[in-house]
Amino acid sequence: MAFGDILEQVGSTGRFQVVHVTLLCIPVLMMASHNLLQNFVAMVPPHYCSVHANFSQSRLSPEETLLVTVPLDQAGKPHRCQRYAAPQWHLLDRNGSFSSEGQAEEGLAAELQECRDGWSYNMTEMASSIISDWDLVCDMRSLKQMGQTVYMGGVLVGAIVFGGLSDRYGRRILLLISNMLMAVAGTCAAFSPSFPLFCLFRFGCGMALSGLGLNTFSLIVEWIPTRIRTVTGTITGYCYTLGQLILAGIAYFIRDWRWLTLAVSLPFYIFFLISWWFHESSRWLALNNKPELAVKTLKSVARFNGRHEEGEKIDIKMLQESMKKEMSSSKGSYSVLDLFRTPKMRKMTICLSAVWLSTSFAYYGLAMDLQKFGVDIYLIQVIFGAVDIPAKVVITTCMSFIGRRPSQCGALIIAGVTILINVMVPYDKQTLRTCLAVVGKGCLAASFNCCYLYSGELYPTIIRQNGMGWVSMMARIGAMVAPMVLLAGDHIHWLPGFIYGGAPILSGVAAVFLPETLGTHLPDTIQDVEERESPKSSKMPPKEAVSLQDTQTNLLKQAV
Repeated sequence: MAFGDILEQVGSTGRFQVVHVTLLCIPVLMMASHNLLQNFVAMVPPHYCSVHANFSQSRLSPEETLLVTVPLDQAGKPHRCQRYAAPQWHLLDRNGSFSSEGQAEEGLAAELQECRDGWSYNMTEMASSIISDWDLVCDMRSLKQMGQTVYMGGVLVGAIVFGGLSDRYGRRILLLISNMLMAVAGTCAAFSPSFPLFCLFRFGCGMALSGLGLNTFSLIVEWIPTRIRTVTGTITGYCYTLGQLILAGIAYFIRDWRWLTLAVSLPFYIFFLISWWFHESSRWLALNNKPELAVKTLKSVARFNGRHEEGEKIDIKMLQESMKKEMSSSKGSYSVLDLFRTPKMRKMTICLSAVWLSTSFAYYGLAMDLQKFGVDIYLIQVIFGAVDIPAKVVITTCMSFIGRRPSQCGALIIAGVTILINVMVPYDKQTLRTCLAVVGKGCLAASFNCCYLYSGELYPTIIRQNGMGWVSMMARIGAMVAPMVLLAGDHIHWLPGFIYGGAPILSGVAAVFLPETLGTHLPDTIQDVEERESPKSSKMPPKEAVSLQDTQTNLLKQAV
């Protein structure tokens, strides 16, 4: 008897599983809110230098005040970071006949200075943002990108910390801690009196996000049977996609960044209370020498599913007998170094690292800079979120019929090409720029969907989790670096787009050197990888098809 048989005995698809999975999926809707929150709390409003401290403007209109104090930039708009050293009163003598070119020439001749008395912001699109509250503009504008990088650093640290703690102390307790950390850190971020404290609390939110993702997906897949794990994993993934649409709606109605941050954080207090109901994974309890608790939990699930009599038949001896296979497969010690010890493993790990890093790098490079498209930011957030739905359907179909490798290569290269084309499109062609960006973002979402499955099929069973942990770390590094690349645009406006587009193309070429896995046996050992046959190898037997489904859903634990 295997553990799956015991799960069937207590009801593998009963009321407990339905309620359990539903309650675990609800917080996933809010994960996207924190991942993409920066788009709205760090919106950059139109701004220009405030007038001189001793300037009297009682007789001037706002337009006239702006005329005599702020020069125009090359685009004919008030300069964001400079003002006249002294008011240029003679500009008022032209009786409205002046031109933007004429004023620009005047500005070049007049003495200019930095914004010594602060900035004035046009807050028609929002009530406030961290940019306007803490003047993160001009010389301080790089701090905006630093805030998102710090958050992604928290996601990386959280994956390392909560991943290890989860294996040691259990999924349920870490889920409770993660929910409370997200609620408290998010609340504190909303009331932060300074930007450094805001970054500190956002770092905590990033850590909590990793803990939530890891333990949510672990509890889901360890309480449901293999036959429905792929479907359940897909549904959970679409919850995250739906969360992107929910964020756009919340941000549309809440235009103050503090209240918006609070709105996406307060639900986690409720999720924390709900989490007390969750049952610890019986698989984890049995594998960590807690058979009594495992049996007690299984009997509780049996009662919830209306199978009281079947549950009472389960005892410690039966559970230990069912876990023999899992116990034996967990023996042996492997490390990340084993990913690089042999030639094929080394080549495979390097290529997959490039795929994951560039996918995440370009994905967040597009998704975290929505203002640059010149379209309503709330509308484009909805579009960017909705495109994930057809993208995932298309890539799943392609993986099933034409193979994993061409699907992975195609998604990355098409994404890169569309981003590069967008670099050459004039800024005033907003509709075309937006369409190209949506196609690129959809391809990158499809690439994510592909590389989770593809990587799990490439790595052997004995080191699969180490391999997935490594490439997941590379993805988070890509997400951390992505915001900082935008700063290069201050010097060369087309450079960020060139980098965001070039990286997926290069990694798409690197993916060509990976072996095809469609219809092939799953490798169990490193030796299997070294001796891997050509893609024309025979179809996997039903037993390995079941194992493959396990692989697919285990990868979801690395999804955030």
